[in-house]
Amino acid sequence: MNLKKILLLLLALCLTAGGCGSTQTADGGESKPADADPGTAAAEAGEPGEPGEPNETEEENEMTEEPLNTPAAQAAALREELWTAYCEKERADETRLSETADHVMKYDGVKMKYGVKVVGKPDENGLYPLYIALHGGGSDPTGEINEDQWRQMATYYKTGVKNGVYVNPRAVRDTWDCHSNPESYPLYDRLIENMILFENVDPNRVYLLGFSAGGDGVYQITPRMTDRFAAANMSAGHPNGVKLENLYNMPLQLQVGEKDTAYNRNKVTAEYHVMLDKLTSQYGGGYIHRTNIHLDHGHNFADYDDAEHKIVADAAAYFKSGDTTSTKAVTSALRFADTYTRDPLPETVVWNLSVRAKKRDVKSFYWLSCPYTVTQGVITAHADTENNTITIEAKGVSSSNYTVLLTTRMFDFEKPVTIIVGGETYEYQPEVRREVMEETLAERGDPNYIFEDMVNIKELKNG
Repeated sequence: MNLKKILLLLLALCLTAGGCGSTQTADGGESKPADADPGTAAAEAGEPGEPGEPNETEEENEMTEEPLNTPAAQAAALREELWTAYCEKERADETRLSETADHVMKYDGVKMKYGVKVVGKPDENGLYPLYIALHGGGSDPTGEINEDQWRQMATYYKTGVKNGVYVNPRAVRDTWDCHSNPESYPLYDRLIENMILFENVDPNRVYLLGFSAGGDGVYQITPRMTDRFAAANMSAGHPNGVKLENLYNMPLQLQVGEKDTAYNRNKVTAEYHVMLDKLTSQYGGGYIHRTNIHLDHGHNFADYDDAEHKIVADAAAYFKSGDTTSTKAVTSALRFADTYTRDPLPETVVWNLSVRAKKRDVKSFYWLSCPYTVTQGVITAHADTENNTITIEAKGVSSSNYTVLLTTRMFDFEKPVTIIVGGETYEYQPEVRREVMEETLAERGDPNYIFEDMVNIKELKNG
């Protein structure tokens, strides 16, 4: 095995976590492509046999040949090939090019316009975090209020961005649920995909922020698109009864003014803090959350700067007894978000199938997938990667017609994967299948969600 092939493999392993292609930095310079030409890297290192470079010995070849022929190595090389081809194809797509030039996307009769600003320089991998900031407003017959709030959001959180791509989408309709209309969700998918393709956004550092009606949006969007985000901040919004089981792997910060009594936002925010506490206890972990109840403030408060602000010391005690014992803390939405990076392949997934956005083309959730015909129940799945085992509990799920997505980054494909469903044990021998990789890449446009195989639980049970 020559050095060039080894370098190709190493680049493939690095690429799967990154963005796509080169892009312009804030100062107009060109950043280093995340998928730099492997041939260049090999040329710089020098091919074996070139002057000054010894040829591989037979012993070296024997040592490297076997691991490079494993399913994991084959999958890594194929992921690189598919991701590179996907980027080339989608970056030449006329619709995507038009969307990126005009900052407008359309879906099913509605349009979402957005502002975008690049702040600072990319990281050492040539990638940026992405901050999606949702404006206030809501029900607005003329649209003037939402338009004004949208313009304000162009700078509201941007001052706290140290480096990154800052995007402020305009709500697709001027309704109370302006950020969570059915058509909004596929447009958020499209927005994130375009930012990965054209702005070198790191798909593992996508953050959602929102204030007032934008906070309403954060509540609704995050449980329906949890696997897209590394973390989120909800400020001054109302949950409107949404369930949050899906947030096991996505940290959430809640913020509200102590005197924001409209729709009981103050009490309901604290109630949702307690709800997340209970979910952590129920599922034995997960649900990282923090709640800042800003003392002496109503609907408006500072959630964008790095200063310390006076907040309630214990949100649970505030909810239970009205205790307003105070403390001081930095309440910046961005500093909370920046703490976290998404794990796209977590060991545990909790999925409430009743909390989904049915107009999305995406049927998958982390490493599970389920058709929209299954509308009720909660699937809890745990991957024991050391023992090549998956344990699934499905409560209230009307059908076992759901699928486990498999990747060599989690499981050893050289032996069967044991799948335990409701106490019954099954075995499945995974394979690296190109058609599955192409299908899963096309679904989410995210290199981290390229899976090499899949197994439908209903079919597995039926033999």
